[in-house]
Amino acid sequence: MKLIKLFSPKGKKLYFSIRMLTGMYPRDISLYELALTHKSVMKRDDNGILQSNERLEYLGDAMLGAIVAHELYVRYPFGSEGFLTKVRSRIVSRSLLNEIAYSMGLAEILKTRLQTDPSQTHVLGDALEALIGAIYVDRGFDACRKFIIKRMLDKYVDIEKLVKKDTNYKSLLIEWAQKHKKSIRFITEEHHSTGGISPVFISNAFIDDETIGEGRGYSKKEAQQNAARTALVQVKSSNNH
Repeated sequence: MKLIKLFSPKGKKLYFSIRMLTGMYPRDISLYELALTHKSVMKRDDNGILQSNERLEYLGDAMLGAIVAHELYVRYPFGSEGFLTKVRSRIVSRSLLNEIAYSMGLAEILKTRLQTDPSQTHVLGDALEALIGAIYVDRGFDACRKFIIKRMLDKYVDIEKLVKKDTNYKSLLIEWAQKHKKSIRFITEEHHSTGGISPVFISNAFIDDETIGEGRGYSKKEAQQNAARTALVQVKSSNNH
């Protein structure tokens, strides 16, 4: 069955897509097909069990975290635990994984029936983690590590830039408000959509009761950080005029 599937037009296209994407030949193409199947497709096996990439995503998330942690441990021999944890969290953040997955072209081969653009959700990052899980099951740890280092970190991630980047925009905005004797508050709402997507949070940053920035995210914290980032751009722009 696998050979028939492999050399069908769809199977052949997926096979070579995975080959180009990962730099290796897949042994069990069905793993990669599953990794690129979102639960919104509602695909079921012969026993009626829903098939999706969630289990592979779980495995890939664990492998990604461990391999990135080890890579940072080696690259920064004098880095403290707090430093290493902060940089790792930036690398494996949902927003960065989404960007990497989009740049890789996963949106073009991901199977989904979402009513929204996958690039505007977290499903591309999820699929990337599922792909990592598929590589680990199919080719083993060394191949998985090689993919993460060579095809992800070296190609799409500027680690030194992440190390230097201060992403706590909320703290920076609060510091600015205190310095200029301004009051600041955030109002964050949770929004749900169809298609099995996690809720989206929308946050508005207010300075002296005036809306100065809006942000979206898949957690309350992320939404507030994005709102604060937008607000900082606005206040810096105002100060320059």
